[in-house]
Amino acid sequence: MKLEAPSSPSAVAVPNRIEGWAKVTGQALYADDVAWPNMAYGYLVRSPHAHARIVSVDLEAARSMPGVLAVLAGPGSTAPYGIMPSNQDEHALATGKVTYFGEPLLAIAAETLRTARAAARAVRVAYEPLAPVLKTGSQQKAAPQVREDAGDGNLHKAVDLEFGDVAAGLREAQFTRTDEFFFQGNNHLALEPHAVTAFWQPDGQLVLESSTQVPHYVQRSLARALGLPEHQIRVMVPTLGGGFGGKSELFPHEVAAALLSRSCGRPVRITLSREDVFYTHRGRHPVEMKVATGFDRQHRLQAMSFESRLDGGAYSSYGIASTYYTGALQPTTYQIGAYRFHGERWFTTKPPCGPKRGHGTTQPRALLEVHMDRVARDLGLDPIELRREILQPPFSVTVNQLDITTSGLAECLDAVERMSGWKERRGRLGKGRGLGFACSSYLSGAGLPIYWNPLPHSGARIAIGRDGGVQVACGITDIGQGANTVLAILAARSLGVALGRVRVTSADTGTTPVDLGSYSSRVTLMAGNALLTAAERMLDLLRQAAARHWQVPAQEIARDGEDFAVLGRDERAAWTEVARWAEADFGPLVTAGGYTPAPPRGRHKGSGVGPSPAYSFSACIAEVEVDELDGRLQVQRLYVAHDPGTPLNPQSVEGQIRGGVVMGLGEVLMEAQAFNPDGRHRGPHLLGYRIPTMLDVPEIEIAVVGQPDPNGPLGAKEVGQGPLNPVIPAVLNAVQDAVGIELHETPVTPDRILRALDAKRRRGNAR
Repeated sequence: MKLEAPSSPSAVAVPNRIEGWAKVTGQALYADDVAWPNMAYGYLVRSPHAHARIVSVDLEAARSMPGVLAVLAGPGSTAPYGIMPSNQDEHALATGKVTYFGEPLLAIAAETLRTARAAARAVRVAYEPLAPVLKTGSQQKAAPQVREDAGDGNLHKAVDLEFGDVAAGLREAQFTRTDEFFFQGNNHLALEPHAVTAFWQPDGQLVLESSTQVPHYVQRSLARALGLPEHQIRVMVPTLGGGFGGKSELFPHEVAAALLSRSCGRPVRITLSREDVFYTHRGRHPVEMKVATGFDRQHRLQAMSFESRLDGGAYSSYGIASTYYTGALQPTTYQIGAYRFHGERWFTTKPPCGPKRGHGTTQPRALLEVHMDRVARDLGLDPIELRREILQPPFSVTVNQLDITTSGLAECLDAVERMSGWKERRGRLGKGRGLGFACSSYLSGAGLPIYWNPLPHSGARIAIGRDGGVQVACGITDIGQGANTVLAILAARSLGVALGRVRVTSADTGTTPVDLGSYSSRVTLMAGNALLTAAERMLDLLRQAAARHWQVPAQEIARDGEDFAVLGRDERAAWTEVARWAEADFGPLVTAGGYTPAPPRGRHKGSGVGPSPAYSFSACIAEVEVDELDGRLQVQRLYVAHDPGTPLNPQSVEGQIRGGVVMGLGEVLMEAQAFNPDGRHRGPHLLGYRIPTMLDVPEIEIAVVGQPDPNGPLGAKEVGQGPLNPVIPAVLNAVQDAVGIELHETPVTPDRILRALDAKRRRGNAR
């Protein structure tokens, strides 16, 4: 056989998820399945007050109980730590006072979990209760100080950014409108609760097996908390049962397990109950928002002013980034002449809020898309047509200096309009039925790391054995999104081998290159690009070895499936044989690659929040029916289009879209991390906190659109978070289309619909 030109790498069939068989047969081991010999069980004693000083703690009865191995109190247990370098404000166990109901106060290790719980009941703690602080901003009035290090009152962070003259843009506009909205906070509710096992090895190394999305950041933060060098800590992630951002930082139970293990000399496992998870939280911030826009005669968006006030709970977590994110991505979808953002985050005596799927962008997108719909209605325009007139074009720069590469947003609009029959059916569905539209965008990884440094954001390593097997190592965490499968696909395609040759090792700080973790939809783009670099270097070694063996220039080496061959000659060799030639020439075959995004264009304070190597785009049309007698809302069908660039694994792309859509449906219809006046969660369990079941999920029609992005590996962008964001405003807009009411908060419960309908009937006021 004679080859005339190099052939492309062999196509890789779309696989089942490489971890799928273990999961569906029950063989996958999660963090709570980890079992070490002589293991002890840890338990955290939590505060029964939302706000109180700790007067005294009596541990004697607990320590003297048979089977109790260690009892630890807060003072002096750790150095302060936190995920953001500027806010190191947490301790594993409360010191001096407690600032939210459920805050960990003591840690107990015992032979059995039952004994640990019994010891917790034997502890005697005296408190001096303080008034809970459950409101933000001026609503706090004379509220006590939650945190001694807080700013004015309980203000955590204030942000002011302006690009262009917004006041002039609004003043000179032909049409202006202002809307306000409250987005209720909610929890990630991953199926797997947090769990960790900690064990100190005889050589002094601390091993942590934890259900975390960010093993590198846990290693780094834990080193700070315990005063250890980072190399002395190894963090491993077993199979992980979902995260959605809720496992993206170091948590008190992880530090407590390490402290208890050191104290009793045994491995210690701590698994949180579902109630513990609600109080650990780090979920979606409740946000009060206000937007004002001004349009000219041609319906161009001259100016936008956006304000947000976040209820952050008791600690900082990702709060500074969350505050910036509520203002950063509005301009990625629409061309805006001038843009102003004012944001505030406040401390309250509630569990700390943090990042949840769509971090910081879901709440403002809900208001912005509802607002745009109302603008279109006021102007007598079709809501989709108004958006078409002001879309941010591909390969452009936004008003706040974000670089847009490919954008399939126009195609997303076309797709949902076509699938839903929008033009033919809107306004013709009958009494109580309506269609609502919304669109959105999201990141494909953050442009800067959490702690600023010049190092790669992701690293990957490829090794080829004498058996021809391909070993991929990367620090990413597969949180259920199929990240390991994507890396296997990329390795197989780039090396031109069968997928069955590839094995992936991930999420182990002791054996894999650093990756910053699974958050901000960064894994496919960043780890994927790092892997492609390693693959290119490996292929170069193999070509050199083949060229040396056949004594021809390297450019004459071609591929035919897995085999290597010489152009114009009948000589060929199998993959494994060439790999052995290369090992003989170069030694063990190992190559590595790293990926660092281009620096952000903006140089203003806060410019590091919002830039991304690429943005995904989404659109949604919701079809709903509202019963005006009892206020019940039924979402009958959702039409969703998403631009992920090149879909590397179409099956997983569809799964991620469906998962995000259902999560958005829960947030708009039923989910609320709500609290009583004393600071207790109103329903910290699966009976009290509703999420969609199979009976609540309507038919979902999906279109995948767009084109390969030059910054993504083989053209891929994100799919994990973007499709959630347009679902919520699409449902809100559909309710207005169905019964003519304006809703101004989530979730959309029957009582809120009835109140709005009653106001409409009594005063002619649709709000």
